[in-house]
Amino acid sequence: MTAPMTWQLRRAREADLEAIMHLETSIFENDAWSEAMMARDLGDAACYYLVAFPPDDPTNVVAYAGLLAPRGAREGDIQTIAVADSARGHGLGRSLMQALISEARKRGARLVFLEVRADNPGAQRVYDRLGFTPVGVRRGYYQPDNIDAIVMRLNIPELESMLTTSTATVLS
Repeated sequence: MTAPMTWQLRRAREADLEAIMHLETSIFENDAWSEAMMARDLGDAACYYLVAFPPDDPTNVVAYAGLLAPRGAREGDIQTIAVADSARGHGLGRSLMQALISEARKRGARLVFLEVRADNPGAQRVYDRLGFTPVGVRRGYYQPDNIDAIVMRLNIPELESMLTTSTATVLS
């Protein structure tokens, strides 16, 4: 039996933009965010972005995720999440989501929303297991592919109910 993969998470910095954009454009080929959009979010105090990397290689960003949740707002929005093919299937996406939900709670949010491609059942399963429920559809949201987005909502649970085994350590 092989040892489980582990990662460290830390707050994304401007210096991470190139690695984030490499993942963004390779994973979301047709509907990737622009570098200017990503840079704007990384510098926005209302946003909270994390990057993930192997503990022995902090420059090897294998995933990132971002939250928009202004302090004191009752709602937050998962802006984006991406995990490299090489890091999928080991709970990293779940760990990133849990960290974002925890930050949303700290900022005062009680609801978190996200959009997920209707043609991405794997991501939908992850969100469902985290307690997100579908609340609507945005027709043709993902362009230029004209793919619908399923809008999902999470009523943020109490801290105790979110504690699970994680494959990632969050650094300050």
